[in-house]
Amino acid sequence: MSKQTEPGSRVVLFDGVCKLCSAWTRFLIRFDRKHRFKLATVQSPEGQALLARHGFPTDTYETMVLVEGSKIHTRSAAFLGVMRRLPFPWPLVCVAWLIPRFIRDWLYDRIALNRYRLFGRYDTCFIPDSEQKARFLGGD
Repeated sequence: MSKQTEPGSRVVLFDGVCKLCSAWTRFLIRFDRKHRFKLATVQSPEGQALLARHGFPTDTYETMVLVEGSKIHTRSAAFLGVMRRLPFPWPLVCVAWLIPRFIRDWLYDRIALNRYRLFGRYDTCFIPDSEQKARFLGGD
């Protein structure tokens, strides 16, 4: 296991060709000032290895995945798990925990399953610039 995926580390896996997911990644880079999260596209070798290690398909991507040590969060729980660790005011979004999970996940799925149609997709994966590279698994 690499240093970046040891217990206690946090990794956000995202679809690197999805425009919405790439915008989410830029949001995280901007607001995760304490660098609590590492990032990886699901298409990268590191992302593929994490997906396989945790029993997720490596050829279709229907959810963002938050890996926290040995714990895995998907869908709305992954989103809220990230938001609660960002600086104020972002944790206020976590009031959504009060909504039953099946409703949160239903809403998440509506967006996730239609993300390319609603927001578009890139021809290639998100490529971090030199400043952002250290935020990604394998970028050190």
